[in-house]
Amino acid sequence: MGQKVNPKVLRLGVVNNWNSRWFFSNKKYYRESLLSDTRIRQKLMDKFKFASITQVDIERAINKITVIIYSVKPGMIIGRGGKGLDEVKKSIVDDLWMDKKNKETKVDLRIEPVKKPYLNAYFVAQSVAERLVRNFPHRAAVHNSMNRVMESGAKGVKIQLGGRIGGAEISRREKYFQGTVPTSTIREDVDFAIFPALTKSGYIGVKVWICR
Repeated sequence: MGQKVNPKVLRLGVVNNWNSRWFFSNKKYYRESLLSDTRIRQKLMDKFKFASITQVDIERAINKITVIIYSVKPGMIIGRGGKGLDEVKKSIVDDLWMDKKNKETKVDLRIEPVKKPYLNAYFVAQSVAERLVRNFPHRAAVHNSMNRVMESGAKGVKIQLGGRIGGAEISRREKYFQGTVPTSTIREDVDFAIFPALTKSGYIGVKVWICR
């Protein structure tokens, strides 16, 4: 079970919270809001990749939308004198599906710093993937990241690579462990992320489990 169920979804409501927090009784608004949230999240992740965004939370009220961005380098999003924040707000408003019907929708933006980036699975997966794209030896990249995770105070870390690793002709999977990662214990705080690395020989999938 632990290898087939997403560890974050398994712990929803127990350890983890939902990334989109709102409720609509009207099914039509539910559908539009879900699509809108997905587009906003993907656009922010792609646009501010350089600032190492790890998570985007969206909270909706009747006439208000709160977007919380968790970033390793928050200063790069805010910019000089907060110019970057206005740009982010504008891009969010452009992507809203409901703003055409409801002009009074207010967008509130919060940027939270990630204090220990190597305890965040998304950041670790992204850093491993970037090294694989730049043709670093895959074992060195993985072991370097795992050592940093353990130094940050994690109980355990597991990293899995899948694809044509090192440019091999036949794709394979490789798993690396340090410490303990109990996948079936629901009370345990296990962070999980998947990140694709597009190398010259094709995609290599990077999966990271961190037991915090």
